[in-house]
Amino acid sequence: MRLFHELLGPLELPDRFLRIVSLAPNLTDALFALGFGERLVGRSAFCHRPAPVLALPVVASYTKTRLELLRSLKPDLVLLSTGVQREQALRLKEEGFPVYAVPLPTSPYGILENLSTLGHLLDLEERAVALAHELSGRYAALRGRFDLTVYFEMDLGGPITVGRGSYIAQALLHLGLKPIFLDVPQAYFTPDLEEVRRRAPDLFLYEPKPWGKNPLEKARALARERGWDFPVAATDGDELAHYGPMFFGFLEKLARRVEETLGQA
Repeated sequence: MRLFHELLGPLELPDRFLRIVSLAPNLTDALFALGFGERLVGRSAFCHRPAPVLALPVVASYTKTRLELLRSLKPDLVLLSTGVQREQALRLKEEGFPVYAVPLPTSPYGILENLSTLGHLLDLEERAVALAHELSGRYAALRGRFDLTVYFEMDLGGPITVGRGSYIAQALLHLGLKPIFLDVPQAYFTPDLEEVRRRAPDLFLYEPKPWGKNPLEKARALARERGWDFPVAATDGDELAHYGPMFFGFLEKLARRVEETLGQA
């Protein structure tokens, strides 16, 4: 298979892929959703969904790869995302690995576009089309569920929020949860917490790191520490920050939690 990649340039890849290494959680999710999970032979440290992937060897962090282990797995395809994995993809290509990098989406529709891209690459067109159609219908059903302003914060070793150009901001806006920093021309940035107080959102939505305990209690504790009296909702961690097919299920769960929060307010 010969193709041209806008980042990696000309690529020559096998016509069929039997041994795949995924170094991005969204792509690991997509492979299982497309019924290709059994062909995975390696993963990144952050690929922890679905559960069967945990049995695979950890080949990389998000930006660094154990090259000898990767070579020993003899992959015929190594999948990454662009964004912060851009340089890693270029290095692995220089090392002679069969690499393909999928774009970082700027809206939830980009997640569906990435499914289409994988369908082309893996000769799974019909499955990819069917899955994208199902997910787009579920996404459409969430439109305009609320009419609120929201401050969204995720814990990435410190507070990070979203502005314009983020698929998370686009998804929240689709639900009717308007991010208070939508006027900031930056997709992800460290927020000014006093500015959050000044803008007085209707809801504080918090996403903790994965595997944390009692996320809602942690979110409430943060609000108390900061002197905020906004209603609080929380995800279970690494949900809105995850941009594989599971993202749409996480959005549905978020909508239910916001409804519960508003019912209790």
